[in-house]
Amino acid sequence: MTTETVHPLLLSFTQALSGTRRAIRNFLFTFVFLSLGIFFLSPGILEAVQRHLGGTLYFFSVAGPFLAHVKLALFLAFFLLAPWFMALFWRLLGKTFKMEQRQLRSFLLSTCVLFYSGALFCYFVTLPFGVQFLLGFGSEELRPVISVGRCINFVTLFLLGFAGVFELPVFMVFLVRVNIFTLNFYRKNRRYAVLAIAILAAMLTPTPDVVNMALMGGPLYLLYEAGIAATVLLQKKAANTPPA
Repeated sequence: MTTETVHPLLLSFTQALSGTRRAIRNFLFTFVFLSLGIFFLSPGILEAVQRHLGGTLYFFSVAGPFLAHVKLALFLAFFLLAPWFMALFWRLLGKTFKMEQRQLRSFLLSTCVLFYSGALFCYFVTLPFGVQFLLGFGSEELRPVISVGRCINFVTLFLLGFAGVFELPVFMVFLVRVNIFTLNFYRKNRRYAVLAIAILAAMLTPTPDVVNMALMGGPLYLLYEAGIAATVLLQKKAANTPPA
């Protein structure tokens, strides 16, 4: 991508954003009302999360439980509406980069599948390991007293973090599709990708031990290779497709 294309892309993005204002407004209204509905169910949801991770939660301010339920409701509303949000996101990118509807549908489906896969992997695999590891430092003299607000922050942060990094193959393919990176760039920079993955795994995993970092870094490297493989397949398919 050259500097001459930056201004036209910015103009296209501005026009696409203007054309989706109503859809964005509808999404925000739905997000608010869904959050309100989930808020009334949040005590039972919080209890289920607490049983899953173990331990007892406490609060240290009058508004602590209320704010914790609000945060949980907002997160779950976004989690449920994620496909709608991604559809808006790809609609903007599609109009900006003049992409075909077939390609947009493929990107949208892949994004949704990887988003929920990353979140579920984190919730059922990484978080329980991490929480038990951290709580294992407790003793008779040093007992854990976990704030409900900080617990919600901790859980939602890592769920979103894992869900986000699992999108790696999709955006690798997209960046090749819009001529920002190339397949050779991904292949030649594997060692730098491994370093970046190790740093990211250390930042996103709830504990610094090797096991939890491997639970994050291993799948992330496999996703990097999956992005390369997907790019190869799509380029071969494009090469074998006769021009219209």
